[in-house]
Amino acid sequence: MTRKVAIIGCGHVGSTVAHSIIMGGHVDDLVLIDTREDKVKADALDFADAMANLDEHTNIFVNDYSQLKDCDVIISAVGDIEIQKIKLDRFAEVPFTSAQVKIVAQKIKDSGFNGILIDISNPCDIQTMMYQKITGLPKEHVMGTGTLLDSARMKRAVAESLHLDARSVTGYNLGEHGNSQFTPWSAVRVLGRPIKAVAADRGLDLDAIDQEARIGGYHVMMGKHYTNYAIAAACTRLLNTVLSDAHTELPVSNYRAEYGCYLSYPVIVGRDGILDTTHLNLTEEEEEKLAQSANFIKERFDAIMAGDMEAASASSN
Repeated sequence: MTRKVAIIGCGHVGSTVAHSIIMGGHVDDLVLIDTREDKVKADALDFADAMANLDEHTNIFVNDYSQLKDCDVIISAVGDIEIQKIKLDRFAEVPFTSAQVKIVAQKIKDSGFNGILIDISNPCDIQTMMYQKITGLPKEHVMGTGTLLDSARMKRAVAESLHLDARSVTGYNLGEHGNSQFTPWSAVRVLGRPIKAVAADRGLDLDAIDQEARIGGYHVMMGKHYTNYAIAAACTRLLNTVLSDAHTELPVSNYRAEYGCYLSYPVIVGRDGILDTTHLNLTEEEEEKLAQSANFIKERFDAIMAGDMEAASASSN
């Protein structure tokens, strides 16, 4: 069976995802779409020149929306990171990205696409919700990378404090892919124990670790003015989970009926998108934080749909 994927938006993140896919031989056909014709054609040629030195071949198509119809997965990496150089805030991109997502979502719908849509575009939860609303795809077929990246940052911060590999930490960050996210420490385990018990024994400052997880991306932004490798790794993992029908539990942005919006909470992901939900035994305080994060997302989404970009661009500092 041919594995076919499209990436819409080939900037720092989109092109890094494409590179990861091609180097890993994860798909047979890859569609690259970007408004910058010269840039996306140059990427395609660069990738073609790499083929002779790779173990797998990937067929590449450029700026052809008709190719979307039979794609298994579409990845949206639409955005303009230059805006964040002016104001280091995901919500600074709201006016630009929301306008572009509305255009792209309609083109996806018009193509007849009926696969799985993965959104990276910021603000992730809001743009994911916009994609679902405009395309009309089933909610379980539209998801965002959400806090899959933030959870990795949390695991890295915990692991560094204990001199461990980040993969030795289990747990998630929940809520918005943004400032209102949080780590529910009640659900995090390391060294075979709840992290609160380990923290008490070893003098770990969980508040400091939580802060590091939430601002980790800003350290990268300050150094090179964009992030790409970690988010590309998260997206590639999510893509392969779908393509391989892995039935893996991941904290992706998904529609939560109890909150009436998209936010990150662990679900089971496979070829048909969101296959099942999970239930975390959160504390009362954690449940309250999740509800607050959901309210923030809903308020900004409603503002965007009402055309109030000033309100939609307000951050959750």
